[in-house]
Amino acid sequence: MQVRASAAPITHYSLPPDLLAKSHALYTVRTTMHFAETIYGIILLLLVLRFHLGPKFRDLAERVTRIRFFQAFIFVPLFTIVIDVLSLPFGLYSHRLSLAYGLSVQRWGSWFWDWTKSELIGMFIGSLLIWLLYWLIRKSPQRWWFYAWLVIMPIMVFFVWVIPVVLDPIFDHFEPLSKDHMELVEATQKIAKAAGVDISSDRMFLMKASEKVTTANAYVTGVGSTNRVVVWDTTAKQLTVPEATFVLGHEMGHYVLHHIYKGLACASILLFFGFWIAFHLIRAFLSRWGAHFNIRDIADWASLPALMLIASLIGFLAEPISNTFIRTQIEHKADVYGLNITSGITPDYRQVAAQSFQSLGEHSLSYPYPSKLMVFWLYDHPDISSRVDFALHFEPGQQ
Repeated sequence: MQVRASAAPITHYSLPPDLLAKSHALYTVRTTMHFAETIYGIILLLLVLRFHLGPKFRDLAERVTRIRFFQAFIFVPLFTIVIDVLSLPFGLYSHRLSLAYGLSVQRWGSWFWDWTKSELIGMFIGSLLIWLLYWLIRKSPQRWWFYAWLVIMPIMVFFVWVIPVVLDPIFDHFEPLSKDHMELVEATQKIAKAAGVDISSDRMFLMKASEKVTTANAYVTGVGSTNRVVVWDTTAKQLTVPEATFVLGHEMGHYVLHHIYKGLACASILLFFGFWIAFHLIRAFLSRWGAHFNIRDIADWASLPALMLIASLIGFLAEPISNTFIRTQIEHKADVYGLNITSGITPDYRQVAAQSFQSLGEHSLSYPYPSKLMVFWLYDHPDISSRVDFALHFEPGQQ
């Protein structure tokens, strides 16, 4: 663990001039990239429709087999490859940016292998889900959106359950936190005891994030038997034990306050309205332009690009709603919980929390003065400056 040299108390989040210039440049580029990538994705789907790639892939799938389940495993991978390969420049530039700013140490070969694994997994899961969606569409052309919403929720819970034990280990290396960091296990158990919950050491893991990044993090993941606390090894290296204790207190807040379930509930509400809106928009789209784009009907595989276009527009407009909920009702509440729980454990807990935010902000080059509009639209966590200010003025029992 880091041993912090004595320094002047933190009064606000700040960066030295060189890091401030880097953080501002990075903030500007990433903000621009987010909106540029969204616009590019919409244009890409319009071009797929314009050049009738959907009908071409559909015709190919139907020539190969008459069984729709297998058609999905032809159509969806072809569609996915076209979209993702043409979108690859954004991923390449984003990784190049992370390397240039010292946020990543992952070599290009490793990065491409992660991208390839992600594509293969995505195509397999995507083919299953799209087949299921179109099966529902064929079975109930008028109510498919409602049945799809009913089905997607248990699927989401299943993936939250399975991701920590099946998917995450494909991309990163995990080991028991107790192997080399008993001090963090003890800190977590101290917090758990204060919270009145029991978390055994076999639910605490260290992720070897330093193999790919220089930033620090910790998180709670999974549900039921797969629920666990994960600490990046970079966090263990960069923070002192008291600072890491606060970060773990924040994560304990997610655990105790059932934030995974609240996040799923929020997603459920947004998806309900998203599916309903998509149902009406795709009907209007196909009624007006279906024949022009050689799309037979909503149950035609070739309608997928149009459905994805509508989903992209809905998702973009829903971003601030989702992010605001997560930022204010999940991440901020976890900060409150972390401060409350460490107030009885850590001396000078306000400064310790502020110092942890300061360290996390420095290592991730978080810009101290983001636009309020960008925070509203893009941030799923409170900005670092706000978190430091809140910690410094926190009073025990505050909500």
